[in-house]
Amino acid sequence: MPKDPRFDPELLRDGDRRNVIDEYRYWKLEAIVADLDTKRSPFHVAIENLEHDFNIGSIVRTANAFMAKEVHIVGRKRWNRRGAMVTDRYQHIRHHESVIELKAWANEAGLPIIGIDNVPESTPLEHFDMPEACVLFFGQEGTGLAPEAIDACDAVVSIAQYGSTRSINVGAAAAIAMHAWIRRHRFGQLPT
Repeated sequence: MPKDPRFDPELLRDGDRRNVIDEYRYWKLEAIVADLDTKRSPFHVAIENLEHDFNIGSIVRTANAFMAKEVHIVGRKRWNRRGAMVTDRYQHIRHHESVIELKAWANEAGLPIIGIDNVPESTPLEHFDMPEACVLFFGQEGTGLAPEAIDACDAVVSIAQYGSTRSINVGAAAAIAMHAWIRRHRFGQLPT
């Protein structure tokens, strides 16, 4: 049996059926989180949870895939974890009772809040130079960011759409916005 302290003896004995990359196979949960903490990106993700949105789990899963530093749940503390596919175990999650609390935290951390919503005053994501350290803020499915959330943002960006629907799913919008951050700060691709 391997002696590396990162390995979990029960997983080594019984097998590891978790959905983790090969590098983390048989590692203890705490060891995986500690290793991820050395690699996390400096962007945060915030999600309004006003109506117990089922998309939150999907956004948490995407935040884990793109190595967000933390996920911030704003509003209701309880959220549907099913879509996270247990990635919430590997992701730091912080709760804020209100947008005011999130804004105070972001100000103290020196992080601008970048809202993602297709409102008239928004800047197209394709033309926006995403800050490296920031909070990407997403609203509820259907209603988008609440007015007080938009007021708390340092900038609001939208995702170009060309079809007949008014908006795309917030989980899809979150994936697009996080990938735009990755393209800018991991691959150095400037906006057009």
